[in-house]
Amino acid sequence: MPYSETAPLTASTDPDSADKAIQLKRLKDYQKYAFLVTFLGYFMAHFSRKCYSTVKKNMEEDAGYSPLLISEMDSIFMGTYAVGNIVSGKLGDTFRPTNVLSLGLYGSGVCLSCITVALVFDFHGMNAMLGNFIILFCYFLFGFFQSTGGPVGTAVMGNWFCDAESVKNRGLIYGLWTCHQYMGDVTAQLCAAWVMHSGIAYWWALLIPAVCNLAWGVVTQQLVPDPAEMGIITEEVRIRLAKMEAKRLEGNFVQDDGPKPISFIDAFKIPMVLQYAVAFGFFKLTNYTLFFWLPYFLENHFDPVQANLIASLYSVGMMPGGIIVGVVSDIFGGRRAAVIGVFMTFLFLFLFIFARFSEDLSAMMLLPMLAIMGILVGGPNNIITSAVAADLAEHPSVKGSSKSLGTVTGLINGTGAITASIG
Repeated sequence: MPYSETAPLTASTDPDSADKAIQLKRLKDYQKYAFLVTFLGYFMAHFSRKCYSTVKKNMEEDAGYSPLLISEMDSIFMGTYAVGNIVSGKLGDTFRPTNVLSLGLYGSGVCLSCITVALVFDFHGMNAMLGNFIILFCYFLFGFFQSTGGPVGTAVMGNWFCDAESVKNRGLIYGLWTCHQYMGDVTAQLCAAWVMHSGIAYWWALLIPAVCNLAWGVVTQQLVPDPAEMGIITEEVRIRLAKMEAKRLEGNFVQDDGPKPISFIDAFKIPMVLQYAVAFGFFKLTNYTLFFWLPYFLENHFDPVQANLIASLYSVGMMPGGIIVGVVSDIFGGRRAAVIGVFMTFLFLFLFIFARFSEDLSAMMLLPMLAIMGILVGGPNNIITSAVAADLAEHPSVKGSSKSLGTVTGLINGTGAITASIG
């Protein structure tokens, strides 16, 4: 009979060495598929977001939307995204995580489709108030749906990459996995550049990711979110078994109904969760400022195609950043805070130079500078909400429960997003 996390456990469930080897092989075999599905799920989220930011100028010039309205869209998105991260993490720990992930993909696709319809039929031209309301309301919901990928995807990854080898190389694994964000950004910029260069309507840059989100939502819903559903007894389950057996030896009656989701208060009680959440907020503020406004700023000095290609260098730089921080912190025994501090110091210097001299720099100077800034922002940004969150979710107070990582990741990501939206 397949093991279920909600089924009662007994001490005899612990497999012998041969069975452990078989279960480890099954775990390793499915890890690749879980990595791919969750990777492309969050890839779709950033593909969607970045496509919107690349057509802001067109929404002003062709659809007649004001810069103030577009700025309000960014603020609304960041606000609902921040709250959504906190809620989504808890939902992922409470309900089936892959259902939450697929709901986010479906919702994102529907919201982008509705925005596309509003642009195609020129709702703003028919009635400015109606057009503004539809765009703002869709983007309000869009923020909630987009928030599922980070905390819930990280939780599913944590469920599958729980063996000793994966934990030892956690920084590298999550550094590679978090490249999904920036591959999505780069793909969006290339997609938008192709749409503009080909001469077709600019709103295709929104419709293409909408269709992709809907399609990948179907794939994500079929993913098995936890090894326990395949009868694989992981270390999490063994720890829970040991805790139960200790209570039984003390004469207490113990009935196991599976791991319980932790509360927000318990998550904040884990040492360093709040500190990392605040630190992440400053990285997220820097990232989102460049994420939303870099293409817009560059279009004041370059044509739209060049601006999108130059802006893509920032996203390209963010990919190796996470891998570098992950690998270096693994080498130093998981001391990720020290590595993040070094990156932050160099980032201050580059931000000062960019703020002071960016309007006078040529494209040849901007390209390497944006790539380096991408590395310095992307490294800590990637690792804090993945490997660091997974480390924190293994604190002794929650050890043995697989229902904490989504909540911890959501709190860090959500609190950081709130800090960024205030900034």
